[in-house]
Amino acid sequence: MKTKKRVTRLDYCQYLLVSQINYTLTNFAEHTESFSHDTANRYLAGDEIRPRLVWENVQKQVVRSPYAFLTFDDTVIDKHFSKNIELVRSQYSGNEHKVIKGIGVVTCVYVNPQTDQFWIIDYRIYDPDGDGKTKLDHMKDMLLNCVHQKKLPFWAVLMDSWYATKKMMLQIEKLDKIYYCPLKSNRQVDDSGGSEPYQRVDNLQWTKAEEEKGKLIKIKGFPGAKKVKLFRVVLSTQRTDYIVTNEMEQDNVEVVRDVCGFRWKIEQFHRETKQLTGLENCQCRKERIVRNHIGCAILVWVRLKEVAFDTQRTVYQVKHDLLSDYLRQQLKSPTVQMKFA
Repeated sequence: MKTKKRVTRLDYCQYLLVSQINYTLTNFAEHTESFSHDTANRYLAGDEIRPRLVWENVQKQVVRSPYAFLTFDDTVIDKHFSKNIELVRSQYSGNEHKVIKGIGVVTCVYVNPQTDQFWIIDYRIYDPDGDGKTKLDHMKDMLLNCVHQKKLPFWAVLMDSWYATKKMMLQIEKLDKIYYCPLKSNRQVDDSGGSEPYQRVDNLQWTKAEEEKGKLIKIKGFPGAKKVKLFRVVLSTQRTDYIVTNEMEQDNVEVVRDVCGFRWKIEQFHRETKQLTGLENCQCRKERIVRNHIGCAILVWVRLKEVAFDTQRTVYQVKHDLLSDYLRQQLKSPTVQMKFA
């Protein structure tokens, strides 16, 4: 019979950290003598994990730099088998390249290019029915929070094409910061100085010099004579990105390629949380439980990242080495011994 000990935030996060495949409350209860499924459920329903808790836990790990990048993107927690989980809505998943049922999470990752380290510093759960905010609203809130509350030094903002709106780019400029972001291929731009009509960015003609040093363009809808620098970055035979920046002095496409490469750190964070923390595996239906599970999963990633850095391992090695410890123990003293008839 289970004791009536209460589950704490530390207990639940420890479970997410050490469990390898199954992250359900039933599995939690089956592998502890202290807690039942109901006590774990009561904890998740009664706690209130907010994004600021992640910052409180990670801020001492962050190696600040005036050359740092703030990267923004969103990920969709796949819930395509769910029917009654709150916060689930149909939305586009960049990972699946289609609309799926899931929970959207907008994230902000701080990248130090000098040390090649990165940290999750903020996140928001996409719930337009609950708070009336778009993903762009969440990005703006996190950006302003980084500047005014967290007071983090950084040089540039990196974001996906979905966030590369006139309003967002002008907001970044208002903060005296640089941005680098890809434009969608059908974005209307002008590189003729007004002598020709706007055209799709992927229809522009490029000279050899422009391919190496970029070109000045005006994006349709931008105020007055406001121009930005555009670079054509060929990533493969199947993919070409059109990167814009307000760093007008930039004249090297290879530097632009390197800068934009740091944006993939946020994709790495999304992949690691989904594969190592059980982020997508909560089966509970209530909104508060779902929010708390997401918060705990992100806190677990913060801890895994800290241990990985301290021990010079990857987060995957930290997690999977727990199984290696189990194997060594079983080889030394087997719970079930092999025998022959």
